[in-house]
Amino acid sequence: MKIGSYTTIALLVAGLLTTAEAETIRVGIGHQSMCTDTYLGGIILKELKLIDKHLPRSGKYADAQFEVDWKDYESGPPITNMMLANKLDFGVMGDYPLIVNGAKFQATSSLRTLYVAGTGYNLYGSGNSIVVPVKSDTYTLEELKGKTISVPVGSAAWGMLVKALQDKNITLDQVTIANQSPPVGATNIAQGKVDAHADFCPWSEVMEFRETGRKVYDGTEADVPYLHGVVVRQDYAEQYPEVVVAFIKAMVEAAEWVKKDPAHAASMLEQWTGIEKEVQYLYFSSGGRLTLDPTIKPKWVEALKFDHSVLANAKLAPPLDFEQWITDRYVRQAYTDLGLDYEAAVAFILDPKKETREIQAEIWQAAKGILPYPSINAMIKVASELQASGQKINATYVYDQTTGIKLFGKTAFYVKGKDGSLTAFLRKPDAAKQAEQSNGEVMDFTTALAHVTPN
Repeated sequence: MKIGSYTTIALLVAGLLTTAEAETIRVGIGHQSMCTDTYLGGIILKELKLIDKHLPRSGKYADAQFEVDWKDYESGPPITNMMLANKLDFGVMGDYPLIVNGAKFQATSSLRTLYVAGTGYNLYGSGNSIVVPVKSDTYTLEELKGKTISVPVGSAAWGMLVKALQDKNITLDQVTIANQSPPVGATNIAQGKVDAHADFCPWSEVMEFRETGRKVYDGTEADVPYLHGVVVRQDYAEQYPEVVVAFIKAMVEAAEWVKKDPAHAASMLEQWTGIEKEVQYLYFSSGGRLTLDPTIKPKWVEALKFDHSVLANAKLAPPLDFEQWITDRYVRQAYTDLGLDYEAAVAFILDPKKETREIQAEIWQAAKGILPYPSINAMIKVASELQASGQKINATYVYDQTTGIKLFGKTAFYVKGKDGSLTAFLRKPDAAKQAEQSNGEVMDFTTALAHVTPN
């Protein structure tokens, strides 16, 4: 009788252990399908099912079932709220929302998040912008005093706006800040219902491409690196460190997928997000506005600390202990598992100003795809011929002479030198300065098409 009882108990215990080992592990991810700099940790992983590919399947995970749960948001703050409510494990968001995320968690008695990886960057701050309706007579940020600027409050663009106003000595009570999501803000710009809209990538370029908005301020003017990254609840990371490493491995593979064929990636991203492929290509192609990179570089830590000081000075964020918050443990392990040199990767920062390019301009032609050119003049010649023959041009691309970042050809300002050669600029003041120094002529894309000859 006693032996039977012990046997029954042993069987029950064994059954309980089997049940425990076969637990269902949630992988809850908050991402933003309408924010290009989150794609490395979001929509690309989701659509290519890359996380599933890298999830651990041995050891304590041998019998585990994974439930990958994707939640799509228009900006970062709602992701933080869901993480605080323990309804999400991972969050992918921009620099200022990341900072608020870490600070909000540290303001609680016990909850914490960890910043475990980047997703992408632009060294000079390109990604956030302030746009006015295309027919507006406003051309500078200073002219927005007393006017309404809409922005997704709490987003990376909101942080950029706070920094830009501080730089221009404009106090928050001298403008009206309206909290509007990216789609609402873009619609209001198109309809002329708001004086200006500040937003993160790619919304300013969406408005430029659709010819509804015009930039009056670009994030490069703030001269602070533009960053996005991944945070994870600390309790989750400590319980399932291998899952965090798997997430980052998937990001590394996603970056390689984009780099292999940017035009194809842009076309797929258009299908997945609804944002035009021509806009996507502006960000993800060679020399594009984003450099995909999961590593945590010392320079990024410095930038995040500076961003926190901007919010703290405006009393918009609580304190944040960066030593507790940022860890490269998981990204280092991911690189080690993949046989990659993390030290080399973390040391490399792409500087668009110093990037050597044989290709100076491109045309995305509807019939033939991406066509590269060694000079802007060569591109202009072909673009003019295509227009004259009625052939469709999806987009043209050039590089800003000042920052090296990629621009739509139709939105750039050009300086025609004495020898007839063209250089492109993001900002009109930069073009005017160059023209004055070189005795050149400033012109827009339409003028260039009509009057510039090949060089």
